[in-house]
Amino acid sequence: MSELPPDPPRLRAILAYLDRQIAENNTVGRYLRLQHDAVRKALNRAERPASPPRRPSRPVKGGGSLPAFPPAQVRAGYVVQRKRTPNGLEPALVHLADCSMIEGTPHPIRTDEARAALTDPAIEPCVFCRPDTELGMDLA
Repeated sequence: MSELPPDPPRLRAILAYLDRQIAENNTVGRYLRLQHDAVRKALNRAERPASPPRRPSRPVKGGGSLPAFPPAQVRAGYVVQRKRTPNGLEPALVHLADCSMIEGTPHPIRTDEARAALTDPAIEPCVFCRPDTELGMDLA
């Protein structure tokens, strides 16, 4: 579940459905609780009044506003990194996409895939960028 609707009525309906599913399915309860928490956070954000945009604390050299970066330069999401060694594969690492500690060729993954991957004991979160904290899992 990577994109949630922005309006409170649909978020409440999703939350009620997830509550029923958690009660009925013990085997997938942990995953459903993670989804439940994500929907609750989205609902809180949707119901919160919009705050005015933040302004820079000091003037930008040359005046004007901050430059906008093209979408190609804005990185969001998660990546998984596998490391091969002479003794075989090490545990895979999940990183935030903009982490500076990524080595080798990372593979982009969706938010729900990152959340599911971090429940696998053979996959660890990066201790530098902490994707588990970003996902609200806090595995440390």
